[in-house]
Amino acid sequence: MVQAYILIQTEVGKARDVAAAIRDVGGVVRVDAVTGPYDVVVLTEARTVDELGKMIVSKVQLVPGITRTVTCSVVHL
Repeated sequence: MVQAYILIQTEVGKARDVAAAIRDVGGVVRVDAVTGPYDVVVLTEARTVDELGKMIVSKVQLVPGITRTVTCSVVHL
């Protein structure tokens, strides 16, 4: 299983709407609204890196109100 955190910046006032929409995306484990340079942090998981990438590009990044995403893969050291 591959996991990644997606750090999301949203349009002003859209963090709640973005977080609510992302909760319904398959592969999303957890969604949190946060303070700081990002507005929403999402923990995702998929069977492969390719599956994870497709989910991020075709589902998460299309949510209205998102202005920028940064994906951070989880590594097990």
